[in-house]
Amino acid sequence: MSRSVSFRPTHIERNPVPIPDHLDICLTDVEHNYVSSWTTAPNTSQKMAYTLLAALQELLGSDSHDIDIALENMTGEAFALKFTEFVGRLKHLPVKSVAVVKSNPGQSKHLETAKTTVLGLDLDFVNLRDEAYAADSRIPTKMTFGTPLQDALRRDMTINSLFYNVHTRSIEDHCDKGLDDLKNGIIRTPLPPKQTFLDDSLRVIRCVRFASRFGFELVPELQDSARDSEIQVALLQKISRERIGEELDKMMGGRNPLMSLRLLDTLCLFPLVFHIPPAVASTLSSQPSSVSLAIAAASILQTLLQPDVALFPHPPVHPLILSGLSSSSTSRLYMACALTPYGGITYVDEKKRQRPALEAVIRESLKFGTKNHYLDGIPALFLASELLTWPDVDGDPFNAPERVAIGQLLRNNVVHNALIGAHWTHHNFDGMKLFTLITLRSPEKAWVTVDAAAKVIETYNRFASRVEELGLQEDVDAKPILDVSPRRTEIVRILDAPKPGQWTGKVLGEVVKWQLGHPGEPKEECEVWLKAELAAGRISMEDVRPDNEKRPKSGDKEAAVKKRRK
Repeated sequence: MSRSVSFRPTHIERNPVPIPDHLDICLTDVEHNYVSSWTTAPNTSQKMAYTLLAALQELLGSDSHDIDIALENMTGEAFALKFTEFVGRLKHLPVKSVAVVKSNPGQSKHLETAKTTVLGLDLDFVNLRDEAYAADSRIPTKMTFGTPLQDALRRDMTINSLFYNVHTRSIEDHCDKGLDDLKNGIIRTPLPPKQTFLDDSLRVIRCVRFASRFGFELVPELQDSARDSEIQVALLQKISRERIGEELDKMMGGRNPLMSLRLLDTLCLFPLVFHIPPAVASTLSSQPSSVSLAIAAASILQTLLQPDVALFPHPPVHPLILSGLSSSSTSRLYMACALTPYGGITYVDEKKRQRPALEAVIRESLKFGTKNHYLDGIPALFLASELLTWPDVDGDPFNAPERVAIGQLLRNNVVHNALIGAHWTHHNFDGMKLFTLITLRSPEKAWVTVDAAAKVIETYNRFASRVEELGLQEDVDAKPILDVSPRRTEIVRILDAPKPGQWTGKVLGEVVKWQLGHPGEPKEECEVWLKAELAAGRISMEDVRPDNEKRPKSGDKEAAVKKRRK
């Protein structure tokens, strides 16, 4: 009897990062030069400077690509202006001009930040602060320079409240919990979690991201506060969708995307993160599926990508299927898993067109814009997965000749599109994942049978092997053997046609089919074949207008030309 595997385990696998026995910071040569610059810049030596989040990454032995510098009695902008002048004029280092991000208390952005970049490192300068609040509001009524302790208590997590004193070159744990929590793999807030989250409710999402990034555990009181209705309303109403989307993007490109999604589900945050505006939600063709579908999809993806932490034993995935994966495409696959509940659903856009609901979530809920080809790549991923469903080469699903049929499938713009970073192997991989998900899961339970899953993987592996046997890997991106010019004049010349038109595109498609069926043959042979096809009447040089399409009147043509000129 085949074993079944649940996608909803009784506990969340954390897989924590290894913590060094001795926690210390050893500065690199570049970082040492930075610290020296901060402490020797003219007119600033009396200002106590600290680095914040970078201390955590240094303690865990990873490089810091962005550093927060906290200043005891000087604003971030004032220090940053002096610092960039000193670095650029006296140290002769390339440095970007200072950009200032203004505070926005209405969206929980309480502190002005000065930003610059030197030698590839992003630097944020802020002053240590203390805040006073009105009795009925969490928006600060007064902001003053604060002590390191006051500032540390306002941080999102104890492990993020650690300071590295650039004067004494030592770690400072003003909360008295940060180092212990780091050693024990704990995520907690410096103050009571509800107070911390009301200050900035995005911190709920950040806690999830850091927990999944390091494999740390959220303390129970933090989990309870994350589910608190007051916190969840604040997250929905006060935090911009862009900030939420940025955190989710980092999770899906992070160390453990599956853990991120499970935590979002456990803490009842999924509908808040993927919230669709009511005006759009009211036009959905149906309600999204259960969040369990997203968890199951991500579980299968992790199992296929990381055999060392696989939920069930399975045949190795064919190397060709894995060959096209990169960090950006992997994060796009995990994001597609998160959006699986919206697959197959449509909404009505402003122009009254039916569009995939996936687009609405990516554009309106997460405000990704063109980031990482989420907007154009993920809907295409779902369409391509349908085309690549169950490609059983042994079952002869392809019309003869086989090389032409498989080649055309792989060259389909939905399946393979280099312009959006979509490789056919990604879609073949996701097709395998989605087919496993759709056909093998019980509708009532989140589980999969091991033998059935193995059968799916073996089917896609045979497909990849057949692609290799047919030598189609390079043909996916190969240009047509004839007429690579924009005006397609070569086909016009060969067929002695009066002019190019829509017909040339159709003929070019036939050329590609010939090319796939005759690998390695010269273009002269293709020319002979093309002329024979014309003589036999199998291709046409006429543009046929559909019966329901009226020929535009001359006045309509002139109006269209004038409109284009404007």
